[in-house]
Amino acid sequence: QVHLVESGGGLVQPGGSLRLSCTASEASGFSLDLYTVAWFRQAPGKKREGVSCISASDGYTSYADSVKGRFTISKDDAKNTVYLQMNSLKPEDTAFYFCAASAHPELLSLNTVDFRNWGQGTQVTVSS
Repeated sequence: QVHLVESGGGLVQPGGSLRLSCTASEASGFSLDLYTVAWFRQAPGKKREGVSCISASDGYTSYADSVKGRFTISKDDAKNTVYLQMNSLKPEDTAFYFCAASAHPELLSLNTVDFRNWGQGTQVTVSS
């Protein structure tokens, strides 16, 4: 059972920045370099949508068109942590943000069905 914990959410003004963290662990031991990790978000009344993904070994990344150029995903395998740096935030970015992990190391996906392990999420609110 992979355990994921998100942190770093909060309230920020439009145009501001925020960095989210997703730390993974497992009772038997966890190696981030064997998992692809993605960030998703869900606003009230809306379906969950993919935001960004980073592959396990090669570090390839993908982004939703709505965040491309503003968000950057990265990871630190030694810390079993994936980050989402969010710049130039807009009110439309307001949502509950989740990280998810897949044991398929070459996966690069923004589809919820491709991920089996999920964190509890962290709230991001962009408002003046």
